[in-house]
Amino acid sequence: MKTFLRVGFTLALVMTLAFGANAQEYKTGIGFRGGVASGLTIKHFIKSDAAIEGILSTGFRHRGAVVTVLYEKHAPAFNAKGLQWYYGLGGHVGFYEGRYYYYYDKDRRDRYYHDNVVGFGIDAVLGLEYYIRDIPFTIGADIKPYINIPHGRGFWDSALHVRYVF
Repeated sequence: MKTFLRVGFTLALVMTLAFGANAQEYKTGIGFRGGVASGLTIKHFIKSDAAIEGILSTGFRHRGAVVTVLYEKHAPAFNAKGLQWYYGLGGHVGFYEGRYYYYYDKDRRDRYYHDNVVGFGIDAVLGLEYYIRDIPFTIGADIKPYINIPHGRGFWDSALHVRYVF
């Protein structure tokens, strides 16, 4: 519920900032994504309404890195020039360093376990993005649910992003 409220507030903030500013489409943008999984993001439009986004993120809690690729469809939002909503699907591959823990057996010997995990899965995305023409940057917010295939568990990722466009 807290995540839903944060994302709702963020989307409202982005929409508020978007009205009244000039905007236009761009071809490629590169920047930072801050959220549950933070890292670098690059988006390249392959059509006027379709883009490929790549995200290289880290999850500090899980000691790893994740590469995500998404295909996204874009459409104008709320009749505001430059404000677009987008949705899409894609996948990810993650490399995680497992948990460290001790195990005491009946002989009272300590055992140390270290597991390296490679995970992959399916991602979806839904977000809003606004292009500020005066300073060639985009700002946006998204919700990115995903499912890890090996473990079968689903997660919610929400984030804010800022990209320099060229």
